[in-house]
Amino acid sequence: MSARSTGLTKDAGWQVGVSRTLPQSPATVWEFISGPRGLELWLGAGARLTPEPGAGYETDAGASGEVRGYRPGDRIRVTYGDTTVQVAVSAAGGGRSVLVFHQERMAGPEERERQRAHWRRVMDRVAEELDRPA
Repeated sequence: MSARSTGLTKDAGWQVGVSRTLPQSPATVWEFISGPRGLELWLGAGARLTPEPGAGYETDAGASGEVRGYRPGDRIRVTYGDTTVQVAVSAAGGGRSVLVFHQERMAGPEERERQRAHWRRVMDRVAEELDRPA
């Protein structure tokens, strides 16, 4: 496979994933990422969603979509425009967790690279927020 086709899948088009091991427990990361502030960081300002498949959501900027999957403590999967975004939390051992943002069904390699940079910025902001004293 050439570098040009990195991120191209047979069934889901262009995709990208960004992950990071965080020092907080999976429960702490989940509580944040599925709560109001976390949702705003990865979906957009004003984002609120009902945690059930088929429920719609909208952000203050007018982005909208539908919840495709919601497993408490594990993952949220939503449509976002013509793409699908999933955020997942898992245990990493030693009280740490792994947070993953995954986006699929993107139009091409340029969008993939833009979204990789976007998810890296989101991950940085999530890590900063989680590091702040409560």
